Amino acid sequence: MSPSAPPLEARMAELTGRHVPFVKATVVRARRPASARPGDTALVLADGRVEGFVGGACAEATVRVQALRTLRSGESLLLRISPEETADGTGEPVVEEGAVSVANPCLSGGELEIFLEPLRPVPRVVVLGESPIARALAAFGPVLGYEITEAAGADGITPEELAGSQALVIASHGRGEEPVLVSAVRAGVPYIGLVASPRRGAAVLDALPLGAEDRARIHTPAGLWIGARTPGEIAVSILAEVIQAVRGRSAEVEVEAEAEVEAPPETPGTGSVTAVDPVCGMTVSVADGTPYSDEGGDERRWFCCAGCRAAYEKDPARYTKADAS
Repeated sequence: MSPSAPPLEARMAELTGRHVPFVKATVVRARRPASARPGDTALVLADGRVEGFVGGACAEATVRVQALRTLRSGESLLLRISPEETADGTGEPVVEEGAVSVANPCLSGGELEIFLEPLRPVPRVVVLGESPIARALAAFGPVLGYEITEAAGADGITPEELAGSQALVIASHGRGEEPVLVSAVRAGVPYIGLVASPRRGAAVLDALPLGAEDRARIHTPAGLWIGARTPGEIAVSILAEVIQAVRGRSAEVEVEAEAEVEAPPETPGTGSVTAVDPVCGMTVSVADGTPYSDEGGDERRWFCCAGCRAAYEKDPARYTKADAS
């Protein structure tokens, strides 16, 4: 096991406890002269940061791109990295069931196989209230694999709980609703539901110190219309709406991420954008810390490593012409 394993294990426990998604990348095979060894491990966070070691800068760039894709899809993947062209001869990644092979021209002759395991937190639903609907939500949520946090009153919901939650459902019959709704909107909770009649729900929204766009994020009456009448049926309709919001949002992010887009001129912060290194042709994830250069044209260029950036800056026109052709 790698000497860095204990700190990474502690870091994984910390991230899991905070409901932070990440990818565990583990080297399972290495052919020399690759710098990584079997057992070397790194964690890739959603913003593109890499903690740990799975190879040099060029290998890390490939791991970052593929890891962020597995984080969006939720499916584990065996990543094969080789300096040689892929089997189809196009230089593009070759995708198989459960595996992808990537040609990395920066590698110095070695090969790596790295297992990418996305670890996404169990969806957490905060429920405010002690009504029969709230109790039904607490009973049905775990059946879906959801973590239900019951908060008896407004003081029972901390900003930290809201920040790590996928959903907030208020079923308190008018008790402590307004401050929690405002906090949830400002914390960016993906789904916010208020159990109320259409008339009362509209009155609560109108009284909130929020803009129209923020108020529109609050679902009231909470739940999909399925003709529900009993507390249990209403809880089912609310959880169905939670699923629609949480899973639908993940699917939208995944679809958007499929397109390869040009990196924006601004400094990125999410690692969700990719660009092609004009020197080696690698696809790199644009994130904080990704090498870039503004030399040789109006567009910012991104690189897998400092070496490629240095080569570009020696003769920007050479690679600009190559792009144009």
